[in-house]
Amino acid sequence: MAKLRRDHHTTLTDAGSLRIRAAWLYYNEGLTQKDVADRLGVSRQTVIRMLEEARKRAEVQIWISEGMADSIDLAIRLEKAYGLDEAIVVPSPEKMDADAIAKAVGLALGQFLTEAITDDMTIGVGWGRTMTASLSAFRPPRRENCKVVSLLGGIVAVHQTNPIDYTWRLASQLGAECYMFLAPLMVDSLATKKALIEQCGLKTLYDLAENLDLAVVSCGDIGPHSTSLSEGFISHETLTELVDAGCVCDTMFNFIDEDGNPVAHPINERAMAIDLDTLKKAQHIVIASGGAHRARAIRATMRRISGNTLITDEAAARELLRLVEWG
Repeated sequence: MAKLRRDHHTTLTDAGSLRIRAAWLYYNEGLTQKDVADRLGVSRQTVIRMLEEARKRAEVQIWISEGMADSIDLAIRLEKAYGLDEAIVVPSPEKMDADAIAKAVGLALGQFLTEAITDDMTIGVGWGRTMTASLSAFRPPRRENCKVVSLLGGIVAVHQTNPIDYTWRLASQLGAECYMFLAPLMVDSLATKKALIEQCGLKTLYDLAENLDLAVVSCGDIGPHSTSLSEGFISHETLTELVDAGCVCDTMFNFIDEDGNPVAHPINERAMAIDLDTLKKAQHIVIASGGAHRARAIRATMRRISGNTLITDEAAARELLRLVEWG
């Protein structure tokens, strides 16, 4: 899969998280500037500039020595274990409920997107609590010639998350064209799905999804506390059927097993969502999800679509590393 080259996208190189990682590798792990450059995929001159900037900002003194070491160490270990370009790990909230976790991870996502999105990008987005939370930290300059494409359909009864609102607000803050997936999240049959795509204007979304510069998605676990269940997207009966079929993850309403394969259930044919095989063609994929209970879902998503950047919290990071150790 094509990867976003840091030296071609200086906004990513200048991100605070990358600068802090460079300082950590240089000062705490004792790598040379050349080794740091090779590890991060940037030039040695860029590393020199980042280290100088970190000193000016007192980040070496404050962030690394006073509380950020654990998060940075976990991020570096995740990058090695899962072959990521970048992992961003935030401290887990004291109150470990779904909203608090989504807010913590979402804030980091918003900051990342602020720096990562450049002119002339086509950006595909999912939706959910984490994505919505990212908007409070999303403060980009207006970009030229950007498109924001919704990657899955919507819902009739909105509780906390309004997918159309999220896509529209993201596009508005960028000054971008907005392509909304104006269809229900799930239809009654594959025939209806094909008709909506081919006859009702949705094919444009599918065509755009084939050539994304950036894809931003979250994922959910399948179990008693599943968001899909609590929000009423699926029934208890469907949940039981999915679990029996080996499902561990809902990524953009694509239901997959431990290895990232689609489970044998009709819901996968009836969901109005861009399929994951198309999504994995994106030039750069960001997965944002947190909570230890979602570690298996995050791993399954990465196994299916790979992923360049993972944004998560410490609890999920530790569990993801334990899953590697267990095999």
